[in-house]
Amino acid sequence: MSRGLGGGMGSWGAVDASAVLVGFARALRAAGVDAGPHRVQALICALDVLRPGARSDVYWSGRLTLCGSRDDLERYDRVFAAYFGGAGSTGRAVRTAPATRLRVAVQDAGPAPRTGGEGERDAVPAAVLASSAEMLRHRDFAGLTEAERRQLWRLLSVFTLRGESRRTARLRPARRGAVDPRRTVREMLRRGGEPAPPLRRARAERPRRVVLLVDVSGSMAAYADALLRFAHAAAHGGRARTEVFTIGTRLTRVTRELAHRDPDTALAAVAAAVPDWRGGTRLGELLRDFLDRWGQRGMARGAVVVVLSDGWERGDPEPLAAQMRRLHRLAHRVIWANPRKARPGYAPLAAGMAAALPSVDAFVEGHSPAALERLAAVVRGADDA
Repeated sequence: MSRGLGGGMGSWGAVDASAVLVGFARALRAAGVDAGPHRVQALICALDVLRPGARSDVYWSGRLTLCGSRDDLERYDRVFAAYFGGAGSTGRAVRTAPATRLRVAVQDAGPAPRTGGEGERDAVPAAVLASSAEMLRHRDFAGLTEAERRQLWRLLSVFTLRGESRRTARLRPARRGAVDPRRTVREMLRRGGEPAPPLRRARAERPRRVVLLVDVSGSMAAYADALLRFAHAAAHGGRARTEVFTIGTRLTRVTRELAHRDPDTALAAVAAAVPDWRGGTRLGELLRDFLDRWGQRGMARGAVVVVLSDGWERGDPEPLAAQMRRLHRLAHRVIWANPRKARPGYAPLAAGMAAALPSVDAFVEGHSPAALERLAAVVRGADDA
């Protein structure tokens, strides 16, 4: 099998097409699209009988197989444009260019081999052309060039962050659950007194609040910009309210600054509001300030709290350990994302990190887009996290 995607998922050139498609599906899930394994398999089967090198065929195959609702369509368009390259391209642009081939924003995979036939040119695999975006998903933010950063900022801008679902006191119509007597009686009256199947109700579910504490100290300088862009996308991408604070030598609430729709404008507002950019770190003291002023009054109660920091503590680590225990009692879950965790041979030996870990429910990486996608899955309580 030389051109298809089905069967054993053979490689196209030097690139594994399955890895690119799975990476694309993960990016969609991070953006809030329910692109599960069964939908990915349907995409593979669709591309097996179409032209995987044609941009329009890849776009429409994915749109028809990976999207499950009307709400998914806009997210799909944005992720497709960010993942498969093409500055300013959207779903509408794809629809008006039915025969164009995929373009790569960062040319690191080398040119595709030229052949004589028109059919062979149409068979240039999407996996090869999208390999740059897939490889960049796993690159450390600290080692990116400016062009690579711009490409990844587009991908980060479509992320969503949704806390685990919780049951509320409000009841809603449901297929399973207790019988709803009022709705059932109204339905019988509507039928003129004839018997009607009982209508049921169940408790509604809402995502838990997410609180992000982003370290902007000097030791996090290589990652702070990317993490704040991730926080900006989280604040705009879901139904649940997301609160964002920066931590360094001072605690600053930046939720209002991140309310700007444009990421660059929002980050400029954050830079103007944060007085301790690239300063020191006083995690224990700032965590106490957060709990005293915000968390104890309800912001952290029952929420998913995410600390994005390398865990360097300038002061005594014991206050940090005490405040982490306090936070753990208030929050539903406490997650710590450390960009340095991905480095070979890393061990949480820093005094602050070692003091915090006993009160952390999940300790994950935070150095790349793929790591942030996994973080988003952990926050929403996904089984595959």
